[in-house]
Amino acid sequence: MKEKKIDKMLATKNRMLRAYPGKLLFGPAADRLFADCLDRKPGFCGNIDFIHKINLDMLFEIVCSRKLNMVTARTIWYPSHLLLEYEDDHLCLEETKHLNENDIAFCRQTWTNKGNQAFRLTLRVEPTGCNIEKAGNYTFFSMPEPLRDYRVGVCAGWQFAENEITVEPGCTVTLIAAAAAGNLETETKEDIIKKLDAFLHTGQTPEEYAEESTEAYQRFFDRAPEFTSSDPMLDKTWWYRWYILRNCTSKPGFGYLQHPTVYEGRAHKTSKYPPLSVKGWEFSRLINLSAPLQMTDYRWYPDKELLHEFVRGYLSLPDDNGVLQSAFTDHKGGGFANYIVWAIYRIYLLDGDKEFLKEILPALKRTVDANTKMYSGENDLLQVEVKHARTGKECQPSFWYFSDFPVNYKDKSKITPLKRMDSSVYHYLNIKGLGLMMEAVGDAEARSYLEMADTLASQINEKAWDEETKFYYDLHYQTDEKAMVKNIVGIYPYWADLAPADRLAGLEKLFSPEYFNTGAVFSTVARDCRAYAAHGGWMGNLKGRDSCMWDGPSWPYTNGIALAAIGRQSKNNGHCYDGQFGEFLRKYAYQHYRNGNLEEPYLVEQYHAETGENLSDEPDYNHSFFNDLIISYVAGVDVLEDKVVIDPLDIGLEYFTLKNLQIRGKCFEISLEKDGTFRVSVDGRVCAATKGYQKVEIPL
Repeated sequence: MKEKKIDKMLATKNRMLRAYPGKLLFGPAADRLFADCLDRKPGFCGNIDFIHKINLDMLFEIVCSRKLNMVTARTIWYPSHLLLEYEDDHLCLEETKHLNENDIAFCRQTWTNKGNQAFRLTLRVEPTGCNIEKAGNYTFFSMPEPLRDYRVGVCAGWQFAENEITVEPGCTVTLIAAAAAGNLETETKEDIIKKLDAFLHTGQTPEEYAEESTEAYQRFFDRAPEFTSSDPMLDKTWWYRWYILRNCTSKPGFGYLQHPTVYEGRAHKTSKYPPLSVKGWEFSRLINLSAPLQMTDYRWYPDKELLHEFVRGYLSLPDDNGVLQSAFTDHKGGGFANYIVWAIYRIYLLDGDKEFLKEILPALKRTVDANTKMYSGENDLLQVEVKHARTGKECQPSFWYFSDFPVNYKDKSKITPLKRMDSSVYHYLNIKGLGLMMEAVGDAEARSYLEMADTLASQINEKAWDEETKFYYDLHYQTDEKAMVKNIVGIYPYWADLAPADRLAGLEKLFSPEYFNTGAVFSTVARDCRAYAAHGGWMGNLKGRDSCMWDGPSWPYTNGIALAAIGRQSKNNGHCYDGQFGEFLRKYAYQHYRNGNLEEPYLVEQYHAETGENLSDEPDYNHSFFNDLIISYVAGVDVLEDKVVIDPLDIGLEYFTLKNLQIRGKCFEISLEKDGTFRVSVDGRVCAATKGYQKVEIPL
């Protein structure tokens, strides 16, 4: 099988979960069917899920009559499939495991008998806890009870009429075994059986099945913008981040998730056992905390209709007050502070679709108005957070500043509500984005929202800035007294471009080892905080390594925002921080690889702030952005209402090329050539070619 580009770039030997040694990670995800991890067995066995976590322990297994010591099997993880190879004195097995978009999992297997005795292969379909029945030559099984209001049905089989075949000495057998899955609330058993039957009777060879599946998977990446440079780590991380977005894209089509959406991840902190039992936190759902960060990268993907569907899904989930919520198929709830309206505005800047704006503006107004009403302070627009978890940054020490950082952080009486910098900056961006979108379609109310954004910016600068210590702080919700804890969110005003130019000292604390530059960029609380804990404990108490702590550990969520703040202010101030941006961008990229091994992409939720050790185990985690940093700052692209401004940061690259960048129906290519020529082309026509970097403006 010919290796595809995305597979060649990210292939990893023996890619396994850290927390469950031996559990094999699996690359592709279908519209609804996916696998958290698989067992080292022929077939599809392990922890298999549909829409959300359900922990099916198998779809099917191919059992050999000879005993196999599968611990010795070799595996290579690819984004599009999993390769498993096994050999002993008696036989050889080569297997590739695939998953197609329409929820069909299949294995292509080649068995060779090297011995002098025949062996048998049996198709086994016996998932624990399911109702099982024969369906002609196939086996159909279903969950006995609904989970999240849906019940999964699966039809499994292979191309042989019998459930068992014999492989004679010296012979080789190549086969396809497959399982088609569906939602029995929206599909019938007959629908699912027909889907499998059609798949197994195409007349293709097993090799053609595998080739077609990998080609189909590659097509997503063929459409994405392409970045290549003199830094192979940045290049690999670029494609790894596109893989993460593809892997986390889901099309549930059910309950509260009628639209395509993007998950925070496919791995989970739930129990792996017993089958059909899910306890604990899971990321395979719509979580509106991370949605805008996902859209910050995904907006550059040239599929306007898919992006618009994501937006429709986000906006379809208000609570009774109008505040947007997260959702499973069966319920919505758990809304977080976020900047989704601003993220939608930035999608609009790329596609320019005013008709879509007119469609969604009522929902956008409702969202902004609801947050203004529900969370604003009594005397300002600063956003009050009563529950630290609603910020998504649990246990940031400022919530306990006014109770002197008690040992028992779970004592709710010790938590003080705060006017938070992250929530307030998000609200500023959302108000501003709404006003600009209203202005774009001629809405007469636009000015009032833009003035409201200016008012909030002024309140942040007047109340939250401390001139003596040169930083922005959270505030007591009633008195406006500063909680003198340097949280990472104190640099958010620079990211939102609302901080005055004479306050860059606050941003520069990111560069100092005394504050946020602790070794593994960036700590989420400065070192000078008494509650700082690089490993994520609390006041000397050690928490579980997969816990959710923002009192020190480095989180990709804020690393992307911090880098965007550095990049934005470097552009604003004569490129004064280009070197620091390049340094920390590379450290952030390095964070995408387990144990510093560039052969093993493995982005997780949080890291030890000093050593960089993974503190959690959610591989391919998706609540941050990276590729936008490459486009917006390394290539320097800034899209405005009426023009594109290209102003790259010099991070020391010898050369780079960014191509297939689609903006308002035009195709941009930006490059720095080895001879130092900086070139910008639009639709194949050279618009600028200079020695060294120059700012270029192209009207839209």
